[in-house]
Amino acid sequence: MSHLDKVKVWGKQIRVAASKHPVVQMPKDSQSEGGNLTKDFTNSPLHRFKKKGSKNYQNIYAPSGTLHLSNIPPTASEEDLKEAFAQTGGEVKHFKFFPKDRKMALIEMGSIEESVTALIEMHNYQLGDSSHLRVSFSKSTI
Repeated sequence: MSHLDKVKVWGKQIRVAASKHPVVQMPKDSQSEGGNLTKDFTNSPLHRFKKKGSKNYQNIYAPSGTLHLSNIPPTASEEDLKEAFAQTGGEVKHFKFFPKDRKMALIEMGSIEESVTALIEMHNYQLGDSSHLRVSFSKSTI
């Protein structure tokens, strides 16, 4: 949580802190005030950290200009991925598939802010009939 505090997203600095409330009360219906601003990801496939001790816990890094991509289908090319990430509005500086595993790659965006936006827009991006891209911040550089 501390990794995201004071990070710029869409030109504005965000503040992230633990809630003083032990439980967040969800709105009764999505049409009420704030209903579309509150989402519960407890059972969502987008929730990467629901299993305690999973490998995902070991790979939590602060925002950086380089993103780690996984679950890439064999049909996706470097150009496909670079083009998709460019659509998020950022500059794709470098791209590299892992030498031994083309299901994973690193992509470097023009800035940390661009990589944050790309992660938000591209995590769970559908690349094939049943493939959804997994995106996370990387400690590695290209």
